[in-house]
Amino acid sequence: MSRLGISIASLFMLVLLVYMPVWMSETDNTIGQTEEDVLKPAYTAKNITTTLYDDSGSLNHRVFAQTMEHYDQLGFVLFQKPEYTVYLNQGQTPWQVTANEGTLYNNNLIELESKVRVRNLQSNEFVRTIETDFIKINLDDKTLFSDQPVVIRGTEFVVNSNGIKGDLSSQQYELIDHVQTTFSPGS
Repeated sequence: MSRLGISIASLFMLVLLVYMPVWMSETDNTIGQTEEDVLKPAYTAKNITTTLYDDSGSLNHRVFAQTMEHYDQLGFVLFQKPEYTVYLNQGQTPWQVTANEGTLYNNNLIELESKVRVRNLQSNEFVRTIETDFIKINLDDKTLFSDQPVVIRGTEFVVNSNGIKGDLSSQQYELIDHVQTTFSPGS
């Protein structure tokens, strides 16, 4: 190799060595900023009420929350003190669901945590309330699931269970691990 070739190769290596740390640090900053942006909500709202309709235009559910944070890139919404009203088909009485915290995912699945209470808004129904510390509700097919201790209250009974599967529309429920049922007729 000639002196000119060696000089050009040396100069190229020198430039590469000098600028390599700069190029590497720029790449790391870009990745770090993207990760930080994902962890920030796209928007935040306080004391908001949102009403959602299904594909046919029927009222599906309404939610009020003290605080709502929408994480667009992660695909979920976080709620503080959510109050959901889940509307059923054909004029059936809606259910009201309250909790301390809730997460609504893009697939219309909501997970509620801490002091969850599912209440039938019509007082003469067989099941009046379901109480637990964690529950998942599919807002499309109106089904619910919990693998945590559950207290189910009706007109004349109280059921304790270690989990429940149910359908709010048909009011059919399956206890995962029944613990105790107490009947008190006439109350």
